[in-house]
Amino acid sequence: METLARPQLRKLQDKRLRKLALYVYERVPFYKKKFDEWGIQPADIKGIADLPKLPFTKKTDLRDTYPFGMFAVPEKKLRRIHCSSGTTGKPTVVGYTEKDLDLLAEVNARSLAAAGALPGMKLHNAYGYGLFTGGLGLHAGAEKLGMTVVPVSGGMTNRQLLLIQDFKPEVICCTPSYAQTLAEEFQKRGLLPEEISLQFAVLGAEPWTEAIRNQVEKGLEVNATNIYGLSEVIGPGVSQEDVEEKGSGSHVWEDHFFPEVLHPDSGNPLPEGKDGVLVFTTLTKKAFPLIRYWTNDICSLHFDAASKRTHVKMSGIKGRADDMLIIRGVNLFHTQVEEVILEIPQLTPHYQLVVTKEGPLDAIEVRIEVTRDYLQSLGLQKVKLENENLQNLQKELIYKLTNSMGLNMKVSLRNSGEIPRSEGGKLNRIVDLRR
Repeated sequence: METLARPQLRKLQDKRLRKLALYVYERVPFYKKKFDEWGIQPADIKGIADLPKLPFTKKTDLRDTYPFGMFAVPEKKLRRIHCSSGTTGKPTVVGYTEKDLDLLAEVNARSLAAAGALPGMKLHNAYGYGLFTGGLGLHAGAEKLGMTVVPVSGGMTNRQLLLIQDFKPEVICCTPSYAQTLAEEFQKRGLLPEEISLQFAVLGAEPWTEAIRNQVEKGLEVNATNIYGLSEVIGPGVSQEDVEEKGSGSHVWEDHFFPEVLHPDSGNPLPEGKDGVLVFTTLTKKAFPLIRYWTNDICSLHFDAASKRTHVKMSGIKGRADDMLIIRGVNLFHTQVEEVILEIPQLTPHYQLVVTKEGPLDAIEVRIEVTRDYLQSLGLQKVKLENENLQNLQKELIYKLTNSMGLNMKVSLRNSGEIPRSEGGKLNRIVDLRR
């Protein structure tokens, strides 16, 4: 399926979309109402070319139908219920039939295999278990692939380090920020990267950059690849980067999830390689099917003729449309700041962006740690702003940020350990104090 010729793949997608249109019209009152309002009948949908005729589904629609109004099967047919990790309002509730759980295992097995995992290897699973889909999703995929799973879940960093040393897993999955935390803690304990058993790291659940990849690979002596997913579409395993094609994008498993990238304002399709909002239609889900789900994630799509697979690739997520900062008219994602920070070796990758209001204008401060090694080379135990070298370091970062983004930012140098670390979950890089 991963190497199916494009014309055959399109025929399969057309067939599955036709079935989906009828399925949701008959089973989900929300979609029947939408179709009728738009003057659409399921028979009008012949294939993927007709997808733009269909309405979008937004997260507000899922909350308005909370908890089970979007389900296409009776509750007694469900085998599992998960919820989003949202922190405001009602959570987004997603459900799975037995076939949906098989699909979840299949796409995660594909993803792990693309990342370099093999049957017989051990997976140290440091994603959270519970209502979050990450832990159980990758757990199921690893078992389907024939791996041995160590279900550590998130947090308890000292225990994680112990089990990695004693159980000697070849593969780890976690957030990229937590992989950074583990690498830093191993370094503190004097364990060299080549002494760690890990070979592959499958990282996702938050945006990350090539600089973060390089740091994790160096700190853990692994090949690190990106996995992408979201609870509403299936969980983890919507797309995956191939270990032999790192940096060229992640394959979307588009026999199950059809992607579009659209203009954030007009909703019109954007050309290949152009950044916009990622939208998914789930072609094969039974309990919780979605048509044109507006993810708010910003990325681009492209085809890679040199790839061993025929499925379209998506770029790394630049950020979320609803998380994009607009500072004095400039659009800003925290990953842009991260890329600049990681060019300066005297700084750690641990930072926060603090946004405040100064009169009528927004202001942004970058709080960033200085490495212990650099402070020691200056004969310092802690940051002292009167030190000329630290003043020059501060000026260098301000200059690079301004030159890169055209935006003046304050820079506050901090001591190692003062910026919050990931404890296994998603790390909030932005503190918005304007409201």
